[in-house]
Amino acid sequence: MDTTIDRRKIKRLHFRWPVWFAENFHETLLLGQMQDVSSGGMAFSCNANEGHLYQGQKITIRFCVPRFGEDDSFDMANFVRSGYICKIDGLNHGLRRVAVHFFEPLPFDPLEESIGKQNLEAAMM
Repeated sequence: MDTTIDRRKIKRLHFRWPVWFAENFHETLLLGQMQDVSSGGMAFSCNANEGHLYQGQKITIRFCVPRFGEDDSFDMANFVRSGYICKIDGLNHGLRRVAVHFFEPLPFDPLEESIGKQNLEAAMM
């Protein structure tokens, strides 16, 4: 049972999508599943036996997030971001949750993009 408390100040887009990660991208990439993402970081789950991950470790992640155009078109934006592991939590069934802070933020806020600019403006009124 996951009893962690979410203390993040920035709201995140909860989005389940594959991610590939490694300490060094010249090594074999490991597979995880994105749990949530913001412009400054992400959390993903992976098999507890995958890799030798630890808090403070530098990691590089390849992933996609949804991006909406001005004409309500939809596409997936691809990114490769490096960052450091700020937290690792054990989950049930041999999984762990890894939280990563990016060294370079994404050029947009994924949650804001998913809501859509028109809906966001209406919600702010």
